[in-house]
Amino acid sequence: MKRQLYAVLATVAALAAAFAVLLALSPDDRPKTADWSGSSAAAAVVREDSHRLSDPANSELTLVEFLDFECEACGAYYPVVKRLREEYGDRVTFVARYFPMPGHHNGETAALAAEAAARQGRFEDMYNRLFSTQAAWGESRDSHAATFRGFAEDLGLDMAAYDAAVADPATAERIQADIRDGLALGVQGTPTFFFDDRPLSPPASYEQFVALIEDELS
Repeated sequence: MKRQLYAVLATVAALAAAFAVLLALSPDDRPKTADWSGSSAAAAVVREDSHRLSDPANSELTLVEFLDFECEACGAYYPVVKRLREEYGDRVTFVARYFPMPGHHNGETAALAAEAAARQGRFEDMYNRLFSTQAAWGESRDSHAATFRGFAEDLGLDMAAYDAAVADPATAERIQADIRDGLALGVQGTPTFFFDDRPLSPPASYEQFVALIEDELS
């Protein structure tokens, strides 16, 4: 795992550079379904409707991740975050926010699936399914909307409600709201982590993540 994380850190840096180029494109060249203006009247690291993967009654720290379900680096950090949740879920609030990157053909589609599942109280289940299967659909230029719909069926979701949520413009707007916050907060690539309202460079290992959390909790 440590070797994999070191490798993906280089990928994160490359993606950030590519993202900066994409932001310089004219509006007609950018993805049609996301708002990349970066405007936000009052950007927030966490909002009331942000998806909490843990929500302890006496939270001592909030760890926020702006993520893209198709991002290879996010996929590499997924088991690290999962392990951290198991270790600190009773002391730390873990929050996942959407930030599908331009150039990932299924990043926003996956976010739509996650948000549609969230409408039925199943965000975490879809979050886990998307990351655990990323290798099977990530980096594909073909739409995997049907694949994600199959995940929803496997999870036993109300499929009529799921389909309606995917098609509802309010679902896409929910994702764009996270993107706007992220851009206004200076997010340039994924994953981007925050401790409370402070940005955090992605640690190179689980052990480094633990050391940072312990320092915050001490």
